Amino acid sequence: VQLQASGGGLVQPGGSLRLSCAASGFTLDHYKIGWFRQAPGKEREGVSCIKLSDGDTYYQDSVKGRFTMYRDNAKNTVYLQMNSLKPEDTGVYYCAANPVYKPGCGEIEMDYWGKGTLVTVSS
Repeated sequence: VQLQASGGGLVQPGGSLRLSCAASGFTLDHYKIGWFRQAPGKEREGVSCIKLSDGDTYYQDSVKGRFTMYRDNAKNTVYLQMNSLKPEDTGVYYCAANPVYKPGCGEIEMDYWGKGTLVTVSS
């Protein structure tokens, strides 16, 4: 099982970025995928999570209405579309996975992690 996060970069406040989490070695339908981020000097926090068997999605309150998770079956990839970005969205973003039969989508519950991708929101 491997996850590869990409798509980070520098963007101005109010701008958009799309992060990708490419999965290999497993079928997305049987897993939950979560996005986490770690801002400079802060602990890693959960941003959003999707249960790919039914599309049920969770978002942290601070990103609701701005971020959207969705999948591309053909590419076995999950995306995080981030709009109306704010400086406080800056951080290293990680995607992680755990089997759908396991409860929860918190950091300690995720079994597989990809390397992070840096998002910087600054003017």
